[in-house]
Amino acid sequence: MYELIKESINSDESALELAKSKKDVISVVDAISDLSFEDTMKLGTRFKKFPIGCDLTEVVVGTCASDLEKMDLFGNCMLANMIGAPIHICAYAFSDIAEKYGQRGVEIMEEVYNITDVPLDLDHFGKYGAMRFPKHIVGCGGDCYNQGPSFTECPRGRIHERLLDKEKAELDDKETWVQLSSSVAINLSSEQCNDGHAAPLEEAQDLADLAKKYGKGLEAIMFVGDGYDELITGFTKAIEMGVDVFVIEGGPFNRCENTNESFAKTIAMSRVLCPGKVVATNGAYESECRAGLRSGLNVIITGFPKNHHGYMCGFEPGTARRGKFGLPRVIKIMNEEISAGPTRVPVQREELLALTHAVKLAGPENIYPKTIGSFAIGDAHWATIQNSKMYKEMYLPKTLEEIADSVNGNSVSLHGGRFVSWLVAKELDKKGIDEIIITDSNPWVEKVSVDNLQEELNATIIRGHADDKGAGMIAKESIVTTTIPKIHNAIKSKIPHAVNII
Repeated sequence: MYELIKESINSDESALELAKSKKDVISVVDAISDLSFEDTMKLGTRFKKFPIGCDLTEVVVGTCASDLEKMDLFGNCMLANMIGAPIHICAYAFSDIAEKYGQRGVEIMEEVYNITDVPLDLDHFGKYGAMRFPKHIVGCGGDCYNQGPSFTECPRGRIHERLLDKEKAELDDKETWVQLSSSVAINLSSEQCNDGHAAPLEEAQDLADLAKKYGKGLEAIMFVGDGYDELITGFTKAIEMGVDVFVIEGGPFNRCENTNESFAKTIAMSRVLCPGKVVATNGAYESECRAGLRSGLNVIITGFPKNHHGYMCGFEPGTARRGKFGLPRVIKIMNEEISAGPTRVPVQREELLALTHAVKLAGPENIYPKTIGSFAIGDAHWATIQNSKMYKEMYLPKTLEEIADSVNGNSVSLHGGRFVSWLVAKELDKKGIDEIIITDSNPWVEKVSVDNLQEELNATIIRGHADDKGAGMIAKESIVTTTIPKIHNAIKSKIPHAVNII
């Protein structure tokens, strides 16, 4: 494992072999712990490259705080929805707001669901439903992040006291919260020896079981901690519990000597180990965010003013305090550290709609963790999106079967080599098509798509060498297999006779 990881730093082929291999947590942590900072960033970035991992970069936004009015909460949610940012639901805050208006927390959740269509990410949820905390906790000014750099407990001695009577009073709503959500977060910090920061592990297990019952994406929140033993414990438990997304907390919960390098290594370890190939942070100083983005980080959870995620990412000690509006700052940091590819940085509503179209076209029977060849169709984003209202309301012009039925002849070219092309190729293969040409502007995407499809399909799969016009002339029929309108239209202009899927 150590040699394969070292080879993967500079080799796509070795990284592909590593992606396919069975990975042992301790071996991966040991190997990456020994890498230099520079090699760590190279490895993490390579593992973010399709189809080894997820190549999207996005913000998820906390819109709520206990002392907001409903109008402000709903306005925040509508703004997040307009830009296409998934909404991070702090369940305790929804319930606190609801209480002021004589409502139950789940009723606020339902109202937010009704005015938005982006994925809703549920957090601060426990065995009785929405967690509830006293005012001195929900109104915390962010002392640990502001003082920094590291603490094992709250610097004011606050622990996460729970108002269990309030939680139990709304126990009957517990499953409805989960049903309205797209993904659910559990906290494994207690397993990592930080009992003062999270609920007991049995609550995380209870919620994980409930998320799986309803087919929701499952996220595990873990901290960097000592950068070794505690990471091994967290990663191992997350994998045992069937987690899809790793969420890494740095900031005051990064107790390593070189915090930026350790954060980068934790992100790179997560990239290699995470089952759903999506790695996020819910708390990281600006310098950690930058190191993480260079090492394969997909998601930064940020927030509106008063929401605690508003200051937990993108600020440094002395400036990280309640009231900060983290979203604009995080967007700027992302654009300084990540180069845009086929999608913008961070992804916006247009890309989210295109991805949702792809997920809807695929259907739940085909997507992650289902596989074609050696790889899952999509990643944890796909599992999350299929639970969103955007997915439910997405109009589908054609099904996979209808797309396959619309072509005649034994040679078909597919233009766009990502997951949709895999699904269309599989459908064509069922029809007995003899030859399928895959073309993509990215040579790596094209090569891996061809090799991976050939593992499973009977048809002969051929590379089109990024020549859309040439592949379209050779094949009897052509299909444009991207759901991103700008890219679709550019390809369609080269091969006007191609079949559309959007």
